Amino acid sequence: MSGSDVLHGSGVGRGAVVGPVARAHPAPRVVQDAAGPADAEGRAAAVQAVREAFAAVGEALERRAEQAGGTIAEVLGATALMAQDPELVSQVVGRIEGGQAADLAVDRAVAEFADLFTAAGGYLAERVTDLRSVRDRVIARLRDLPEPGVPALARPSVVVAEDLSPADTAALELDKVLGIVIEQGGPTGHTAIIAGQLGIPCVVRVLGASALVDGTEVAVDAATGTVVVGPDDATRARVEVRRTALAALATQTGPGATADGHAVALLANIGTAEDAARLTGAAVEGVGLFRTEVLFLGRTTAPTQDEQAAVYARALAALEGRKVVIRTLDAGADKPLAFVTRSGEENPALGVRGYRLVRNAEDLMRTQLAAIARAAKETGGQPWVMAPMVATVEEAAQFAALAREVGVEKVGVMVEVPSAALRARDVLQEVDFISIGTNDLAQYTMATDRLLGELVDLLSPWQPAVLDLVAAAAEAGSAVGKPVGVCGESAADPVMALLLAGLGVTSLSMSPAAVPAVRFALARHDLEVCRRIGVAARAARTAPEARAAALALVDPEVREVLALG
Repeated sequence: MSGSDVLHGSGVGRGAVVGPVARAHPAPRVVQDAAGPADAEGRAAAVQAVREAFAAVGEALERRAEQAGGTIAEVLGATALMAQDPELVSQVVGRIEGGQAADLAVDRAVAEFADLFTAAGGYLAERVTDLRSVRDRVIARLRDLPEPGVPALARPSVVVAEDLSPADTAALELDKVLGIVIEQGGPTGHTAIIAGQLGIPCVVRVLGASALVDGTEVAVDAATGTVVVGPDDATRARVEVRRTALAALATQTGPGATADGHAVALLANIGTAEDAARLTGAAVEGVGLFRTEVLFLGRTTAPTQDEQAAVYARALAALEGRKVVIRTLDAGADKPLAFVTRSGEENPALGVRGYRLVRNAEDLMRTQLAAIARAAKETGGQPWVMAPMVATVEEAAQFAALAREVGVEKVGVMVEVPSAALRARDVLQEVDFISIGTNDLAQYTMATDRLLGELVDLLSPWQPAVLDLVAAAAEAGSAVGKPVGVCGESAADPVMALLLAGLGVTSLSMSPAAVPAVRFALARHDLEVCRRIGVAARAARTAPEARAAALALVDPEVREVLALG
């Protein structure tokens, strides 16, 4: 793209838009040496005001969660719980009673919690943005200031902010939001996930975004990860061409397949039954990943079999006989649960997480499997059920026995650990299918925390070592005639989708918004070209070289329409 100034970041999706900047309201500044009330009466009033502010913020977030639904509702609900956390409020109250000003007490208490979350890493580290959002909202209420975040939009705009919490994102007037640009965050953060779910062009980690001025025209291109300030006519024309092309692709339906008719099922990733209901009219062949941990997060006790069965039944009914792959509880590491996760693990990402919870809480697994089987019986559905974080043949066999014991017919496991990929043929002797989680597979292959933005280059699914492991798993499936899916984010990359099809992957699961581009790319290449793409990429020595080798074999029209570079 051309223009007077080009800012660069990481794009989410393939869309492009032109529109005026709408700046988010900044967080209120806190005077770090402000003294609190000197008398007991003043401190009591400050304590009451703080309690009311936290309660009001929590209630407001809950209302937004109820209105949002799906993944957004999950994130907002978890943020509301932070505002209602009695320990956090207690810490603030203690500071006020010790002589601090109310807003300073909120700021300092949240800072302590944020440090703890950051040190814990993983899921908790990702929630620091949400925790700070609670702080900013509470302080704004204490000072009777406008709520931080995006104001009411008078016209369709590109929302620009230093960062956006899930609460900010969920509060957006979607009919007026053209795109999102944030200076911080990352491609795995909540803003990026929600933007992807909503199909909003988004660019994150944009250095210099905070200098953009309200009303300035910008062109946001998620495919190239660029933000052009003051776009010229040529740039505007290219954006319109892309918008028109993507809109046309979205109208196409039908099963995923290569140009010569080789089937590659195109599926959706979901987190709730409401997400499933929204797929009723979507051009997807089913669900390739139902993340059931959404049911468990933020609770002090596990959901009952009745509660779980009701949710699974709603999802199965909504899909009306289409394929539904349900992943059993993936907790621990970056998704701790109060009622089962061990505390004090030095490296929880390598600890008791995912299927390994069966070592300490087998009843939890049995209850979930029984609920899934019950939902299948009630609806007549036939869910495929898989366990996460399986590393050995013994674990695969144990899970298969547990699932089949309660009546689950289609049993599989996730391939996220290099050992499972290398021994995939043996694993497939015990189960009916495997699904490759490329996000975690890259993390464990490259020994890199997948939530650490500055190491994102190491986590590229184009890393040759990761490609070799994906190929090993796919080849094992082809050898024994069993399905091999991919449900990591790499499935949403049209170029990677071609490579995966060439390696023998039988299904690709992704955000529904990503399906049209992947369908288009597959339909323009026959299977033999896909195979050549796989060979060329695996012959490369580095991740950039691997993608370049693959891209060189992609049809020029596909490259142009999807802005693949």
